[in-house]
Amino acid sequence: MVSVEEMFTFCKRKGFVYPSSEIYGGFAGFYDYGPLGVELKNNIKRLWWKYMVLDREDIVGIDGSIICHPKVWKASGHYDNFVDYVTKCKKCGKSYRADHLIEEKKGITTTNLKEMQDLIKDIKCPSCGGELGEIKEFNLMFKTYVGPVESKETEAYLRPETAQIIFLNFKNIINTTRVKLPFGIAQIGKVFRNEISPRNFLFRMREFEQMEVEFFAHPKKLNECKDYDEIKDLEVNALIAGEKEMKTAKISDLYPDHIKTKWHAFWIGYRYKWYLDLGLNPEKLRIRQHDKEELSHYSEDTWDIEYKYDFGWKELEGVADRTDFDLSKHMEASGEDLRYFNEETKERILPNVAAEPSVGVDRVFLTVLMDSYHEEEVKGEKRVVLKLNPKLAPYKVAVFPLVKKDGLAEKAKEVYSMLKKEFHTFYDESGSIGRRYRRMDEIGTPWCVTIDYDTLNDDTVTIRDRDSMEQVRVKISELKDWIRVRL
Repeated sequence: MVSVEEMFTFCKRKGFVYPSSEIYGGFAGFYDYGPLGVELKNNIKRLWWKYMVLDREDIVGIDGSIICHPKVWKASGHYDNFVDYVTKCKKCGKSYRADHLIEEKKGITTTNLKEMQDLIKDIKCPSCGGELGEIKEFNLMFKTYVGPVESKETEAYLRPETAQIIFLNFKNIINTTRVKLPFGIAQIGKVFRNEISPRNFLFRMREFEQMEVEFFAHPKKLNECKDYDEIKDLEVNALIAGEKEMKTAKISDLYPDHIKTKWHAFWIGYRYKWYLDLGLNPEKLRIRQHDKEELSHYSEDTWDIEYKYDFGWKELEGVADRTDFDLSKHMEASGEDLRYFNEETKERILPNVAAEPSVGVDRVFLTVLMDSYHEEEVKGEKRVVLKLNPKLAPYKVAVFPLVKKDGLAEKAKEVYSMLKKEFHTFYDESGSIGRRYRRMDEIGTPWCVTIDYDTLNDDTVTIRDRDSMEQVRVKISELKDWIRVRL
């Protein structure tokens, strides 16, 4: 298993991710995506949007503002409840997230303030060995000011989640589209959380990007899910709240005894399946139900889709049942009627958020890289290969002339020009053909096309597969179709 530290080094060396503001010593919790990274990240977002919006008839999208009215965060509960627990070393002054320290040192997961205070008494500062101070609540929202004057009246916040912008636009969506319950609203966008101790590379950051859906359903029809049969037989690794052992079960084994509604069960399974479709190792995936004390202030029930990283089982995505918490709070605070009007029954309905599938793009990015990273020995030499799903790969195909002379480079550039109009294509004529193959293996390029002397005679090329390293001859006229089929 590749470690997160090794992945950081690899990402910087290959141009996937760079530390932000590196020439000034870096800035903790912030990262910049390089030429390969931005392509992989955009591919992740495109695949998510297709799976969640374009392939479905019941979801529409929005793109909301990063800063909104400060009253939003008071109504949503974030102003009072969006907190982490911080402790400070009395000797060196370094701050830590208390619940993380307790989990690392004692293997206990808790967010109960009194319990944490008792547990941390005999834990020393990881930096200097000093005594840790009292645990305090710390609000994670970044504060800013709107306008030229900095005052209490002009305070605002960078959004800590994309969800609230969806709730704010719920009335606009039902008034301007033809959506009917049940339906969802999707969004991809940047969010900001002032993490006490960002860590594990891209796993916990202060600026990151979320992909999120709020799926609304009639509160009396949460078990009327037309899509449930799609996923009821899907096998998942599951850890149920209160149990210590993970078990393999079908979604239908978990509903309704553990997952209370059909729509919630569907979305947990539907999202789990997406990760399997991406090619993630099923042995490193599981769903885990939150314990009661772990639930967010808005959640009736939450299940995390977790991945087994080198630092343990951790949340990749959360799928929460938010009930009608948000719409009712915003209706109360704003005075606006946010109920859905059913034209057929003449009924006014305050829908439930039957499920909120929410995931960070950056976590998916990190996870697919760690899952696809392989080191192999080929003819006595180490081969590093990213076995990425071809749909995720930054480059789909690379084109090489066997050598630069005798017209091979010119022919290779013709093939490159033809392919790049449809596929993100890389051209390279530098170094031995073996070294060029290795460079492409390392960044996950699925296929390499080599133009050799036979190409000049019969217009065929050699295509080499990244994973198997097998080679086949294909006519140039059939090359696009050959790639299309495999994508």
